[in-house]
Amino acid sequence: MAQQHTTSLRLRLRYRFDNLVAGGTAPLIGWLAVACLAVVVPASAVLVWADRAAPTTLSGRLTAVWVSVGQTLKVGGAVGSPLYVLASVTLALVALLFVSTLVSLITTGINQRIMSLRRGHSTVLEAGHTVVLGWSDQILPVVAELVAANANQRRRAVAVLAPKDKVDMEDEIATSLGGRGDRTGTRTGTGATRIICRSGPTTDPTVLARVSPQTSKAVLVLPPDGDAGDAHVVKTLLALDAALPRPRDTVVVAAVRDARNHLTARLAAGPGGHVLCADEIIARLLVQTARQPGLSLVYQELLDFDGDEFYTAGAEGLAGRTFGEALLAFTTSSVVGLLHADGRVVLNPDTGTEIDAGDRIILVSEDDDTAVPEPAGPWVDEDAIVTARPRSRCAERLLLLGWNRRAPLVVEQLDEFVSPGTTLDVVAFGDAATRRTAAEVAAARSRLDVSFHSGDITDPDVLAKLDVPSYDSVIVIGEREREGAAPAAAPPDADPPARAAEPGSGTDDRTLVTLLHLRAIGDAAGCELPLTTEMSDDGNRLLAPARAGADFIVSGRLISLLMTQISESGHLADVFEELFRAEGSEFYLRPVADYVRTDREVAFATVVESARRRRECAVGYRLRGQTSTAPAYGVRLNPDKRQRVRFGEHDCVVVLAEN
Repeated sequence: MAQQHTTSLRLRLRYRFDNLVAGGTAPLIGWLAVACLAVVVPASAVLVWADRAAPTTLSGRLTAVWVSVGQTLKVGGAVGSPLYVLASVTLALVALLFVSTLVSLITTGINQRIMSLRRGHSTVLEAGHTVVLGWSDQILPVVAELVAANANQRRRAVAVLAPKDKVDMEDEIATSLGGRGDRTGTRTGTGATRIICRSGPTTDPTVLARVSPQTSKAVLVLPPDGDAGDAHVVKTLLALDAALPRPRDTVVVAAVRDARNHLTARLAAGPGGHVLCADEIIARLLVQTARQPGLSLVYQELLDFDGDEFYTAGAEGLAGRTFGEALLAFTTSSVVGLLHADGRVVLNPDTGTEIDAGDRIILVSEDDDTAVPEPAGPWVDEDAIVTARPRSRCAERLLLLGWNRRAPLVVEQLDEFVSPGTTLDVVAFGDAATRRTAAEVAAARSRLDVSFHSGDITDPDVLAKLDVPSYDSVIVIGEREREGAAPAAAPPDADPPARAAEPGSGTDDRTLVTLLHLRAIGDAAGCELPLTTEMSDDGNRLLAPARAGADFIVSGRLISLLMTQISESGHLADVFEELFRAEGSEFYLRPVADYVRTDREVAFATVVESARRRRECAVGYRLRGQTSTAPAYGVRLNPDKRQRVRFGEHDCVVVLAEN
């Protein structure tokens, strides 16, 4: 009861104080003066009466109390005639007022400056830095890769501008990178790169000046989350075009999600701008990986800055020689193409192509300073080179689980890669609009026989009736739950309403459930299902119930890696465009027994020479016995050509070759 009374009294006093503060300045000053006098006057009296040297008369002691109060409150405490005392107190109060006002003005100015810095409205004074515009789930992998790319550089900076609180951005980035923010620039724990955050809309040219894009080496425009993300990217590119003078040396890289907005964004980016279309790239990689199991690991290695990636090296010393000779001119780098003086990129050109003095060699290397010419020809073992066994292409049975905006692009890409007579069964939610779209896509195919089946891919009964182990390849793509539908699946012969899903993190939940049932089906059949899975969030990939080293195309992370690579070297946009086209050359994993003998150790230079005779560029291999061993899962890119390896019958060579 006493505790309740104490709490009630404390609340009543707090309530009265709140009312006093809310009453205005004058009452607050009055009450503060009364409270101050109530403490100072009695305390001064105690000091005077306790002082042995104090006057003995009452008037003398009262005068001493007045002097003590005046000195304590800085109002003089002068002694004399009433007029003299009044004048001294007035002067003291005026001086106190002016000093207090000056201190208040200085404090207000400092606070405003601090708040301006905290709001992220100051201008970044950097040169040669990288600017990132926008905030989405791609920001963290983009910043992490930029930090990794600058690991061997000094005094590098990344400026982020987004309509988000500056402190929140710094904390989130610092937490992701394992560093600590200092509120003026987040110093990461992986090098000397500073992350500088500024807050504001990216579609305003005047606000863009806060991150100094005109002095930067590259600008990355990230698509925000939501249906209007592509429109926001276009507006940001237009604002950037107004902020950057032409001609410009700054590399501009942007990404849109919907293929229908790709051309608009390219027009907004202007000459020299690079715009990636997430839908087209993800669809191409899904198909290529479904055709070549393990290919997602190859691209992961090539696109991040932790391992080997694409670089260019000068052709000095190789001018006048052929491309075939250049393949064995580097022992620690793998040659894959030529960058001509006019800017044209040619991957895997004819081995007889002559290299001009103005050309540059496109190669895979650990870093730009490791691409040093050193002949690898002496390590070629002619006796170990074999002639490839003839292999005939045959029709296949393919299964596509799920339907979203990218599904028609996936079907279109499959038709360009498969043999005539190949069948594709599509299982997904299907209303009339979805079936009509699927029928239109199927009718336009020349090699692929497409059949659409309506059903819930998270329903184990639906999956059990498909006989999944009988398919040569299975592709799982993101599909949203029907609005208003229960988690339980509908019967396989039902005709539920559906819509083409917007690929996003919400679709990963259904994908995880589908993978869980597919794993059970594979375990029951005693086989490993040939799965290729699309996901949006890399964190969900870690939760996926799949074998180690399984093929996952994580759309957000993949686009982030591509944008970062292009921002560091603008000509790589043409390299990746060439890689992802159905025509021309792309990466393949082919049996090593078609290149070298497997009964002896051979130097990798022998594999490169064998591939050269087939008009291919060998860049690595994958060992079957290590496919479940992290982190590489058996993939080794750009090995030293002097390294000797004993391959097995089921090992593969990673080659860049024509289809």
